[in-house]
Amino acid sequence: MTEITGLCPDRFARVREAFEANFENNGELGARFAFAIDGEIVVDLMGGHADRKRETPFGPDTLTALFSTTKAVAALMVARLVDEGRLAYDQPVADVWPEFAQAGKEAVTVEQALSHQAGLSGFPDETDPAIWFDWDATCAKLAAMAPLFPIGSASGYHPVTYGYLAGEIFRRVDGRTLGTALREDLCEPFGLDIWIGLPDSEHGRVAELMRPTAMPKFGELNDAVQAAFLKPWSSPGGKGAAEWRRVEIPSANGHATAPALARLMSALAGDGTLDGRSIITPAGIKAAAAQRIVGQDLVLPYVISWGAGFMRNAPNFYYGPTAEAFGHSGWGGSCAFADPTRGVSGSYVMNKQGNALIGDPRAVRLIKAAYASL
Repeated sequence: MTEITGLCPDRFARVREAFEANFENNGELGARFAFAIDGEIVVDLMGGHADRKRETPFGPDTLTALFSTTKAVAALMVARLVDEGRLAYDQPVADVWPEFAQAGKEAVTVEQALSHQAGLSGFPDETDPAIWFDWDATCAKLAAMAPLFPIGSASGYHPVTYGYLAGEIFRRVDGRTLGTALREDLCEPFGLDIWIGLPDSEHGRVAELMRPTAMPKFGELNDAVQAAFLKPWSSPGGKGAAEWRRVEIPSANGHATAPALARLMSALAGDGTLDGRSIITPAGIKAAAAQRIVGQDLVLPYVISWGAGFMRNAPNFYYGPTAEAFGHSGWGGSCAFADPTRGVSGSYVMNKQGNALIGDPRAVRLIKAAYASL
């Protein structure tokens, strides 16, 4: 029997049972689940191991790679710029990033780029996979690239390129990198253990990953899917794990603990405050979460409703029963979400990766149990 520790009042016994079931029935290696009501963490369960040899406990200081759950954090950082009047969602990206106007992209708006409508899901032509470690080179290639599908005609998930689009838009407006601003404006002031670009001093806390044993089901293997996921250069390569942790990829390489994410998302589930201080206005939350497009995604084999970088809960309901909930999921199973209707937020992180592209059954089970306990 795996030792489970942390906070779980009797009211949330179903959550503990679901967490235990993930170990007993789903072969969980190490994991943590946190759930907040009105900004207060009411559940914080952890268990298992942070390493494949099962020698190091998965503890309160263990950091986990988030993969695309990072996108929720990046979307919030851009939303803060919009909320402050420094950027507009309906503004052309080229207004702040003139080079982006190349190859017919002069009219692509910020909200289209954030909602995966820009047709830039990956690089179709042969590319050195080490390019992702060179921010300026990656952004220059994206700026010069012609869309893989008509702009605004559909969403086509941008698994890695999203981070460079959101991050460069942010940098052009703010002057700092998105990860630096995250640390300076939110994580340090509020004590949030969330990182985009992990310093070497923190690498020893990172849980080892156990990769999935089966490939995800991608659906139709069109050009956008091939570029996004299936080319040798679709994801960063050639540099090793330490360098991957070190660089900033705001779409893919965030590291965090579950309660830190649940706390951050609690601001979006409430009035925009964290520990009594405003980080975004209610109007800013509503604008960020509003639907930009809904339909069959061209890259992910799901019908998805996209906000400005956030995955909206309907029609898939991976983040509980409330249609207005929103968040993001990451490769392997992690997720973070906010539900403004119920005033709750949560996050699941783990180091044994499943092969579900979104809606990992372990996370769904935990979230369902949390809502059943309300």
